[in-house]
Amino acid sequence: MSVYDRLSVLFRILPEVERPSRKPSLGERLFWTGLVLIAYFLMGQVPLYGIPRQTQGTIGALEFLRIVMASKRGTLIELGIGPIVTSGIIWELLVGSKIVNIDLTSREGRRTFAGLQKLTAILFAALEAFAYIYGGVYGFLTPTQQALVFIQLFVASIFVILMNDMLEKGWGVGSAVSLFIAAGVAQQIFWELFSPIGPLADGLYYGLFPSLIVGVVNFVTTGNATLLHYAILRPTGYPDLVGFASMVALLLFLAYLESTKVTIPVSSARFSGMRTRIPLKLLYVSVMPVILVGALYANIVMITQALWPRLNPGNTNPYLNVIAKFNYTQNGPVPLPGSLVYYITPPRSIFSVFYDPVHVAVYALLYISFAVLFGVAWIVTSGMDPESQAEQLVKAQLHIPGFRKSEKIIANVLRRYIWSLTILSSILIGLIAVTSDLLRVMGGGTGILLLVGITIQYYSILASERALEMYPALSRLLGE
Repeated sequence: MSVYDRLSVLFRILPEVERPSRKPSLGERLFWTGLVLIAYFLMGQVPLYGIPRQTQGTIGALEFLRIVMASKRGTLIELGIGPIVTSGIIWELLVGSKIVNIDLTSREGRRTFAGLQKLTAILFAALEAFAYIYGGVYGFLTPTQQALVFIQLFVASIFVILMNDMLEKGWGVGSAVSLFIAAGVAQQIFWELFSPIGPLADGLYYGLFPSLIVGVVNFVTTGNATLLHYAILRPTGYPDLVGFASMVALLLFLAYLESTKVTIPVSSARFSGMRTRIPLKLLYVSVMPVILVGALYANIVMITQALWPRLNPGNTNPYLNVIAKFNYTQNGPVPLPGSLVYYITPPRSIFSVFYDPVHVAVYALLYISFAVLFGVAWIVTSGMDPESQAEQLVKAQLHIPGFRKSEKIIANVLRRYIWSLTILSSILIGLIAVTSDLLRVMGGGTGILLLVGITIQYYSILASERALEMYPALSRLLGE
């Protein structure tokens, strides 16, 4: 009896969305994708019932990871895509390291992998909801309030899991994970550009453009350039002109990197030896390492914040201090130097290089190392490794000129390119994310990385779908 047969009884009781009986048109898929996005935004506007209003979503050090987790504090999407991505991390590492042996090239293996991911995501939804409540994120709650908040967080997470299931099974375009992250980053950038909240402590507004207007008007009328200087580079960490310029420069640089490819010549046995080239992107791992590193960091911060008030409230245990030390403020727990949590929290200013170089160095080293680790794991589990790519080429009756028509030979040739691109792109993605955090890029360095990568992915998907609809013969040729 196979693994899937043994677990099929359990998989059948999991909530799921059935695959469409026919492949929906692109218009229909865009319609369902839009409905999912609207539902997600609506959930982000519904506050959790039963928690004190002044403590809604206070979680301190986790704030910088909310974009990656597509979450919004104090609302039904408090947990965001965290359970889904955390489940993905675990199973990608287990399968990629061969600790759990699942054949992802077979239909049954993929169904087993998907079922295990969904089951684990549901378990993590319950665990994370409990951790938020137990850790005092919402302040003191009565048992009735705790039960109400737990049910809201858990049920909302199930809806997010089902929305992701719906899109991935063909009802929509792409995945809910990518869609929610991109929408959240775009919303954050818009808010940082135009927010009218203020005046704040520095005399400016939260949004960049209102702050620039105030700074220019104040300079013209009084001759005092202080507010204008603050609008250009704000010591308070609010959006400024330097962050906007860094965002534009990063967008252009990422667009260039996304267009850079390495091509491998191939010949088709099906079409009389016709030659073409297969492009391999320089950013071969895309943005997945960033999402996975963000999910790992979010879970570390969340678990330590949940346990810290009860296990080490005064930072008196030297062993636990290695993992986490917090200073509790009105804005939530703030990590203190000397602990793991402090060094996985991004430095949010270029001046950090001078006044806390150890933090910058350790943060960069850890981030890049995890990016490489998850990049390799993602390539193995997603079928982008040399062996899987060679198998696909052989099935398509393609081979590399000058080499024998053997799957092993083709895999050996691809191995030279794919693993080098995997390591290089993972390091590049990590460096860009760290540098962008230091420059306080609007939307967050990690957020811009995700937005660009996800937008290009959606553009490619839509272009491919449009081509298949316009040329039915091409669809039949590709077996779509």
